[in-house]
Amino acid sequence: MFSPLITGLVILAIGLYLIPVAIKYAAGGAATFQMEAESFGSLKHWSVALTVIAVSLALKFFTKGGLSNAAILIGLLAGYVLAFVLGMVNFDAVGNAGWITPIKPLPYGFEFNLGAVVAVTLVSIVSAIETVGDASATAGAGRHATDAEIAGATYADGLGAEVAGIFGGLPNTSFSQNVGIVGMTGVMSRHVVTIGGLVLILCGLVPKVGALIASMPLPVLGGGVIVMFGMVAAAGLNVLAEETMNRRTMIIIAVSLTFGLGLNLVPTAVQYLPDTLRVLATSAVAPVALLSILLNLILPEEV
Repeated sequence: MFSPLITGLVILAIGLYLIPVAIKYAAGGAATFQMEAESFGSLKHWSVALTVIAVSLALKFFTKGGLSNAAILIGLLAGYVLAFVLGMVNFDAVGNAGWITPIKPLPYGFEFNLGAVVAVTLVSIVSAIETVGDASATAGAGRHATDAEIAGATYADGLGAEVAGIFGGLPNTSFSQNVGIVGMTGVMSRHVVTIGGLVLILCGLVPKVGALIASMPLPVLGGGVIVMFGMVAAAGLNVLAEETMNRRTMIIIAVSLTFGLGLNLVPTAVQYLPDTLRVLATSAVAPVALLSILLNLILPEEV
């Protein structure tokens, strides 16, 4: 069911959906109170974001070896230093955070609620579709993902969400900006992923480390994700390039993207749907995946 046409469309939809988020981060934040602040879109915010982009691109294309591979990380550090100089970094949370946090299984108790189960299951299906797209795009940076690898990625998402729930955490989802990192750096080593996982565990168990990383101003992150989210969309286009662009293919792309992204941009168009269905309809990824799969199965092949 997930041919290059489907996976390419899902990846492209993810990238296009995330691009406005990257711009909001670079301008000062995606939350309503941040966008309503006078500082939103200020030169100070954009100077930090553009510094991250400039340093990352310069190191990636004009250096070699470790400097080139670590271009995004060094760019983020450069933006962080500039943000500190401009007085945008606040370390109060670091000082207030503890050194060690205990692990508490089932901190909110245990309750079985059928309505919640159905709602979370439907949202998890959307997350699984996104995971299929992310796994395909990540492997597509060097080769095609196998069915076993795509299945393993969705299993890992489900297992991670289950473990997170036991300890009071939110369900897991794959992060599409990682596709952009792989596409830009070309680094696909499992050892790198393992190190990243250990760093996340450290952030969870040692609050001061997590608070230090969380002190990074959003414009710094925005500069990095502008490149990464754009790379996600580019990865989707790369997968779609494998398809023959006849009228049938173009109609599937047109209808799927129009409904998926259109409903996301104008959520009031489906305001009378039940809450769960409205969330799914305006998620961008779910409508694109569902419509592209159905149209691909129903429309006859052109001769």
